[in-house]
Amino acid sequence: MAGLNYFSQIFGDSPVTPLQKHIDKVVSCVEQLIPYFEAVYANDWEEATKVQSKLAGIENEADNIKNELRMHLPSSLFMPVDRRDVLEVLDLQDHIANRAKDISGLILGRKMLIPETLHDTYMKFLTRCIDAAKQAQIAINELDELVVSGFRGDEAKRVKAMIEELHVIEDDTDDIQIGLRAQLYAVESDLSPIDVMFIYEIIKWTGDLADTAQSTGNRLQLMLAK
Repeated sequence: MAGLNYFSQIFGDSPVTPLQKHIDKVVSCVEQLIPYFEAVYANDWEEATKVQSKLAGIENEADNIKNELRMHLPSSLFMPVDRRDVLEVLDLQDHIANRAKDISGLILGRKMLIPETLHDTYMKFLTRCIDAAKQAQIAINELDELVVSGFRGDEAKRVKAMIEELHVIEDDTDDIQIGLRAQLYAVESDLSPIDVMFIYEIIKWTGDLADTAQSTGNRLQLMLAK
């Protein structure tokens, strides 16, 4: 009971509140990748360092929420959602923020320059991947209403539609990624093999943002099906 009271003091009565607070931080974190890459494209490493520091700070705030939730989430059978579901969604959300930090950290550490021919397509790709994270955020922020509705009725239909839109966005990122990889392949001979390897890694990690957002939606869909 003491653990439950402590949890309520921090997050309120609902176990989904910390998930919502966490996804808000996660989205704020990945959104920093836009100004970050603008600085990278401009070869302005001083500004890139500042943005990366801000991104890392937000990711740390998300980690604090995650750790508090993991430590104090009640195991009570009377919770409106399964504890395992909450922790699974939390881990997926955490992976999105971690990937954003990985991307910015790798580029800053190596002072990597993205080939100019890739700039527009990569930014389109990144923006659409961030859209996926935002769509997952929209769905997660409906959890309170889902709990009230017992995961049924019109609210459940609304969330299912949100998850379907998330799948559409993720499909878009797959299509853009194929074109981006083709563009990189076309200029590989002009780059060092090591640079090529790391750029492919950045593309993969960026795609992970959307893939993991989709996995978050899939987990919500399983919760709806229970």
